[in-house]
Formats: sequence, structure tokens, C-alpha cells
Amino acid sequence: QAPDSFPPLRNEAAVRVLLGRMKGIQGHCNSCYMDAALFSLFSCTSVVDSMLFKPFLLCDRNVQSILRDEIVNPLRRTGFVNAKSVMHLREQLTDKGKCSSFTNAEKDPEEFLNLIMHQILGIEPLLKLQSGGQKEQDCYCYQIFMDKQEDLVVPDVQQLLERSFLSSDLKLVEIPSCFIIQMPRFGKEYKMFSKIIPSLELDITDLLLDSPRECCLCGDVATLECS
Repeated sequence: QAPDSFPPLRNEAAVRVLLGRMKGIQGHCNSCYMDAALFSLFSCTSVVDSMLFKPFLLCDRNVQSILRDEIVNPLRRTGFVNAKSVMHLREQLTDKGKCSSFTNAEKDPEEFLNLIMHQILGIEPLLKLQSGGQKEQDCYCYQIFMDKQEDLVVPDVQQLLERSFLSSDLKLVEIPSCFIIQMPRFGKEYKMFSKIIPSLELDITDLLLDSPRECCLCGDVATLECS
């Protein structure tokens, strides 16, 4: 356990602490979905650190302390979290979520994030989406759904996000404080993409609802949008 707080790893420090054998979050008993989600959320960014400290209205302080002291702080301090710590969290999620399979089965990361952010910590939804002028939808993360497209062999996240929003007729109602994106998932037998290039920055200008944008022809404020 590491009760002291440690900042997220950046630049040379991230390479020094996280590179090599026995680094990252140790997998055990189908924990990969949770290990990958926790590593992405906390190793090198502080954007959701409120999950670790803020006393939310419905917050379960026991789960919060396990997450902070047994997983996030050791990860940032030494670059390694052993499987026992993650199992401790999984056992607590099993109790709170009334779902015995959290300790032994592989689950969708979205199910894990919804449980820990909504039911256990009571965090407000991070995203507001609207589809085809219908009612707003609140959610904690966005999973990319799209049909197979032959022109995309090794896509980057920006391309996948834009095409997924287009195919689902989706718009962001507002700029999100944190944009958690889940890549396309498929079974062991078939993967839509063998590799996806991480986009280090995302341009969400064209994904925002009613956002003023310039006309690609004249440069004035646009009045029409062609999908």
C-alpha cells in the first residue's frame, strides 16, 4: 500500500518507471479489462483523480481508498501493481454490484466503469450525447461502433471516432471534461483492425452540436453541414 499521494507519470519519468519487465498492472483470472482501464485512467493523467479524493454524495470510501492506496499510488510510485490488489477491488465490486462474476469473468470495460463511477462513487456522467435530434444521453464512456471499412487498414483514433459518430448520427452536446473512448472490441477469432494508432490529440470541432465552424469554401461562418 502507498497511502501518500503521487502525481501521474509524465515524459521521462513515465518511461523510467513504466518501461521493462514486471511493470504495469499484473493480470490474473480474466482481469485484463479492468487492468487496462485502470492503467489508462490513472498512470499518466490526473483528469479523473477526483475519483480518488472527492467525497461524492454516494461515495463508498472503502472502495475509494483501495483504488487510491493499493492501485493508483503504487502504480505511480513504482510502476507495478500486483494482482492481489486488483482482486481486493474486484471483491468489493462484487459485494457492491451484487454480481459474483466480477472476481473471475471477463467483462466489458464499460460495465466496470459504470459500476465504479455511478453506483459506487456517485460521479456525474462525463459525456452528453445526442443522436439525430433526439433526447440527450448521459454516459461515462463512448465505445466505437462501426462497420468494416476497406480503406481503413491501420487507422488512428481520430478517424475511428469521426466515422463512428457519423455512422451513428451522434453529436457531443458539450465539450467533455474527460473523454473516455473504448476501441472496437471483437472476439478471439476476429479483429476488425490488427493495430490502431493512438491519436495524441483529438479534434472534436466537427463532433460538437451547434458549434460555430467556418465554411470550407469561403471561410465565413458555415450555415450548412454536409456529413
